[in-house]
Amino acid sequence: MSGSAGPSGDPPRARSERRRRHTLYFLEHAARQRPVHLDTDVDMSRIEAHRTAARAAGVRRSHVTYLLYATGRVLHRHPEANAAPAPRPFGLRGPRTVRFDSVTAKLALDRRVDGERTVLSALLPGLESAGLGAIQERIDRYREPGTAQLPEFRGVRLLGRLPAPLGRLAFAAALRDPRRRPGVLGTVSVSSLGHRPVDGFHSSGGTAVTLCAGRVVERPVARDGRVTIAPMMRLGLTFDHRVIDGAAAADVLGDLKTSLEEFDDGAEGDGFQTLVRGAGQDLRA
Repeated sequence: MSGSAGPSGDPPRARSERRRRHTLYFLEHAARQRPVHLDTDVDMSRIEAHRTAARAAGVRRSHVTYLLYATGRVLHRHPEANAAPAPRPFGLRGPRTVRFDSVTAKLALDRRVDGERTVLSALLPGLESAGLGAIQERIDRYREPGTAQLPEFRGVRLLGRLPAPLGRLAFAAALRDPRRRPGVLGTVSVSSLGHRPVDGFHSSGGTAVTLCAGRVVERPVARDGRVTIAPMMRLGLTFDHRVIDGAAAADVLGDLKTSLEEFDDGAEGDGFQTLVRGAGQDLRA
């Protein structure tokens, strides 16, 4: 290894490897999955209309907030996808899953830790009933400086300090009981590269379903036999074939597409319905 040692006595490369240990342990776990990839294009016209109405009221909302909002409701309607593989009792064979009553998203974050970029995963529980405002507040919390020092990332910091063999054992122990997985990995993984010129991508987040959102960009689309321009987003869904089958995963993706394209949070007086009516043919009714 090259480079001068820092205050901890470790050279820069060693410190970088320590910061990524939690990611490497997770990848070892995720390698057991049997991933299959689906994707679709989502017309974000109604989402953009709602964001415009929110900005007019002085409220900023990210695209990820809407995706998380829809994800919580959709997975609550599809409990077979809000699940994880579970070990069979001793002597029994065959697939077995455990379903979760609540939806917890694991949101991948690109953050700097000690000056270097790394991936942190924030957990957002109770998404089946969380409102847009509450979801945005959680996301904003992780945009503040010093994200890596927040109490919820104490486990990540510990894994970086432990010797690799002990860290690997600690990570495996945390996942041994499937009922504890929502508090470690969440029940659904969500990643977004919409802030980059990326249209679509796929990843396996260690959960039965992983959602991958690309950028929102204006594209030509056909409506009622005519071509118009609409804000479109590519949405990828990776599912673990050990937990669900392709038809069930396609139903989840289709429900997500519909929920986003026909978005309505039911809030009164937010100016959204007026904006939709005034937009005419540019927005879906």
